[in-house]
Amino acid sequence: MAELFARPPGLAVFLNAGDPPFDVLDDVADMLDEQEVDVLELAVPFPDSISDGPVIRRSADRALAAGTGLGETLAFVERSRARHRHLRVVVLADWAHTVRPRSMAEVVTAIADSGAAGVLMHGAPPRVRPEFYDRAGTAGLPVVTTCYASSSPAVVAEAAARATSYVYLVAHYGTSGSGPAPDAGALRAPIEALRARTEAPIAVGFGVRTAADVARVHAVGADAAVVGSAVVARASESFAAGGDVVADLAELVAGLRPGRRPATTVPANPIPAS
Repeated sequence: MAELFARPPGLAVFLNAGDPPFDVLDDVADMLDEQEVDVLELAVPFPDSISDGPVIRRSADRALAAGTGLGETLAFVERSRARHRHLRVVVLADWAHTVRPRSMAEVVTAIADSGAAGVLMHGAPPRVRPEFYDRAGTAGLPVVTTCYASSSPAVVAEAAARATSYVYLVAHYGTSGSGPAPDAGALRAPIEALRARTEAPIAVGFGVRTAADVARVHAVGADAAVVGSAVVARASESFAAGGDVVADLAELVAGLRPGRRPATTVPANPIPAS
């Protein structure tokens, strides 16, 4: 996936599948593709996430109440793959809520068959990770790994070694949407440590809300920034107020990379329709 972030600064945004509703989310994805957002990190909604703040937890609850599950999420991924030339969708699947009630083989195969550009397995205990990596590799499904800026060298090394999509570097401990902006000084060393161990791109998230945050993340050597709670909050507020969710998110996304214009050339490797 290195080519996704080849035109800096790379950008990924997070949303829960089904919030906003899929008819709106389809249009949001079209807009993200037009604005050359690299990745939509799309969560199969799950309750009571200990790593997320109230904005994302409430969004997940709304999506669950609307009946969104793995099948609905992957149907969206298939639609996106058929339509979009730039945007790729990475599926975030929670171990306890999505994977354990089924099987690792079933979930990994379904995500791979949907055409997802990768998978981020949330909350997977260490004992199941070898099976996850093996099955993802067999299915040809790229893996997003995670580590913290303050993680031990062993954790950083595992994240680097196992990333076949990109490494999500969490800027600080805490819940999403609650922490400070990323600290450039604290990010430089872990980015360098990852860079020495992997060719996979590095994306930094948690606390990334503004154009200044995106620029700061890029300046310290990351390939991309991940914006989550700010996007979810804007979408939620707009939908609740009866606003134009697509237009409101377009304004937010454009503001994260001011002055950026869409590339005039056709991508070298457009996503095939089938």
